[in-house]
Amino acid sequence: MVKQLLKTRLIPIIIFAIVITLTVLIFVYRDLITQVENLGYLGAFIIGIIANATIILPMPGLILLFAMGAVFNPVLIGLVGAAGGAIGEMTAYLAGRSGRDIILHNKQLARAEQWMHKWGALGIFLFALIPIFLFDAAGIVAGSLRYPVWKFFLAALLGKMILYIILAFGGAWGWGIIEGFLS
Repeated sequence: MVKQLLKTRLIPIIIFAIVITLTVLIFVYRDLITQVENLGYLGAFIIGIIANATIILPMPGLILLFAMGAVFNPVLIGLVGAAGGAIGEMTAYLAGRSGRDIILHNKQLARAEQWMHKWGALGIFLFALIPIFLFDAAGIVAGSLRYPVWKFFLAALLGKMILYIILAFGGAWGWGIIEGFLS
């Protein structure tokens, strides 16, 4: 009885509280976090994790990865940033998974469930390609619907890889154009 109560109520609430606390802490210390870009590829990985670990609140991760593409190999920046990004997106998935009982069953959840059954990994992949916070909502829905975590992670990783490589190349090419204009 106590074990079941822990599993169904207390542990999900604790996980949800940890995710929210992590989001708030990252947002509060965001200026300190921007200094991580000095670590090179490891910095890109950490930036990917941190920028995507926040739920809904924006972080300057895309701007930092864009700038890092001008200094480092854009493909590697994109790949390591995406690996960190996919790991960071697990907070939204976990928030949805642990908050399933908190989320009220309503029309929006029913629509999201239909959408997830129809589009699944392809939908998650496409949302990962969009450089705005909509992916957090997709992660929360995937978690609340108990979508397989490995499918969520893989789709997020592939979408973020494409997005971040394009972004890093934009930084590399854009910086060259800016330098040419200034000289």
